[in-house]
Amino acid sequence: MRSDIEGFQSRVTGLEQRIGSLEAQATVAQDREQDLLYLRSKLTDLEDRSRRDNIRLLGIPENEEGTDMQAFLNSTLSKLTSLDFDPPLEFQWAHRVGPKCSDNSSRPDQPSHAYYGTTKPAKYFKQRVAMVLSE
Repeated sequence: MRSDIEGFQSRVTGLEQRIGSLEAQATVAQDREQDLLYLRSKLTDLEDRSRRDNIRLLGIPENEEGTDMQAFLNSTLSKLTSLDFDPPLEFQWAHRVGPKCSDNSSRPDQPSHAYYGTTKPAKYFKQRVAMVLSE
């Protein structure tokens, strides 16, 4: 009987160690799940923020921009808003969308991602472009 009790004690000790190990793994898994949820929400927020500064210009004829898209956008937006940008606006990227048209008509749209900065004129420009584009 004594050997049976010792056998049970060793099994219980082994089970306690395994349970402790599993509890530690569960805690780590919960921490990782919380980190994953946080990172997912942060990714969604960053994706949404990156879409906020997109500008779409419609009806621009083919090859109107020439070889320097950023200079073209600066001059076009300056004309649209009646503002002189000094220093010029910075664009993360600017490109045409859709296949090139065979005739001289315009492509569907031209998105660009503008960096407005934090200066007062840049904030004013952002509001002014929103008004012009909504008209």
